[in-house]
Formats: sequence, C-alpha cells, structure tokens
Amino acid sequence: MTFEEMLAQVLELLPREKRVSYRALKLRFAINDDYIEGLKDELIYAKKLAVDEENRVLVWTGDTTNGQAVAPQPAQPTPQPVVQVQPATQVEPLSSAPSLPDAERRQLTVMFCDLVDSTKLSAQLDPEEYREVVRAYQGACSEVIQRFDGHIAQLLGDGLLVYFGYPHAHEDDPQRAVRTGLGILAAMGDLNQELPQAKGIQLAIRVGIHTGLVVVGAMGGQGRQEQLALGEVPNVASRIQGLAEPNTIMISPDTHAFQHGAFSC
Repeated sequence: MTFEEMLAQVLELLPREKRVSYRALKLRFAINDDYIEGLKDELIYAKKLAVDEENRVLVWTGDTTNGQAVAPQPAQPTPQPVVQVQPATQVEPLSSAPSLPDAERRQLTVMFCDLVDSTKLSAQLDPEEYREVVRAYQGACSEVIQRFDGHIAQLLGDGLLVYFGYPHAHEDDPQRAVRTGLGILAAMGDLNQELPQAKGIQLAIRVGIHTGLVVVGAMGGQGRQEQLALGEVPNVASRIQGLAEPNTIMISPDTHAFQHGAFSC
C-alpha cells in the first residue's frame, strides 16, 4: 500500500472513530513509525484536521461532512448586569504569515552537493578567477534547486546543503530531490562549455540524498541564526555524498523507497 492510499483510508476512518491510537493504526494498516510520522505531518501540520494527544492518540478536529478543519468558537463574554456592550466586528488582515515554531519534527529529504577537487582547482586559478567559477557553479545549482522548490539551507563554500520538505512540504519531495540532482548534473555539462577552455577547467560534482525524520529549528546566536535540520538524516546524506563517484548521484534506500517507479534503473 502506498502512503497516499493509506492516508486516504485513515481520512475515512478518523472522522468516524474520532480518536485512534497510533498503535492501532500500525496494526490495522501494517505500517511503521515513518508512516505514522508522515500521517502526523499531513493531518496535524499540513491539513490541520487532527491533533496529537500525549504522542499516543490521533484526535480528529475536522468537519465530518467535508473534511475541513473547524476552528473553535470563541467563548461568549458574560453579560453585565447593567450595561450591555456589543462586541465590535473584527476584520482579519488580508494576509498574515504564520510564525514558524522554534523547532518542529518533520520528514525531510536532504541533499548534499559538493564540487570535486575544489582544492586543486583553487590552486590552479587566480583567486578572482576561482571566485567567479564558484559563483557560476552556485548560480547554476541554485536555478535548478528553485525550479523544484528546494530550500538552500547553507552555502558551504564549494558545497550546498539543500532541504526538500522545508519550509514547504510536497508529497513528492524525495522525487523532487532526485530530479534536482539530475538537473544539476545537466547544468554542470552546460557550464563546462562556457568555462575558459584554455585553462582546461572541467567541473565535476558529487550528490548524496537521504530521507528521514529530523527536527528543524533556529540554530546560532543573536548575531546569526539559521534554520537547520538536526538528526541522523543530514549526516547520512553527507556520508553518501562522500561515497559517490564524480558526476553521479547516490541516494539512500529510504529515498529510493519513495520513488514509486519514477526512475528506471
């Protein structure tokens, strides 16, 4: 059963039962903790149709007729004995961006992209020339990443740390990450055609991708803060990237499990 099929069945079950334990969901659908966390992300955070109770029970808060979340009604003020005051009509602002929590747990696909033999390249070129080459490489990568709605968490000199699933989540984030890696490889081929051929510059990259559960939150001090993902996933992605051959993409089995036949091997 795919995650989408399982999610559809839970959306039929939960409005009827109102409260379902995570253990019961595991037994009923024969799923693991990753699927449970995916359900939490979709129903609690993305669709806001349920809430978590003591990390054991999923509680339905949506409208049972159309599956939409129902906002709680504000409590009515107690009437005063002498003076009755009509509450003023409140107008919601046209747009208000919700503030991100200090940290949140979610499923993330992390991609590391690194330039091969950058130390040798920096010694081969003048510092100004090397800077322009790195800027061209970063620009080509950034264009592809934005095309698939990835998020560049850090520019690590000649490397990039990229998130798929934060701050904007998609059902196909693991596929988006792989397509981004393939797009970057193609962009490097085009970029190599534009680099000074007289100096014999040919750029090569390694890409590593892994998917799993992380905690994302602000890291750093008052002078500089970044939204970074913590957990095993970034470390695994970094190790995978280090094992990849030049101009290849290496993905973990966890990322591969979400491809659903999107790529032929």
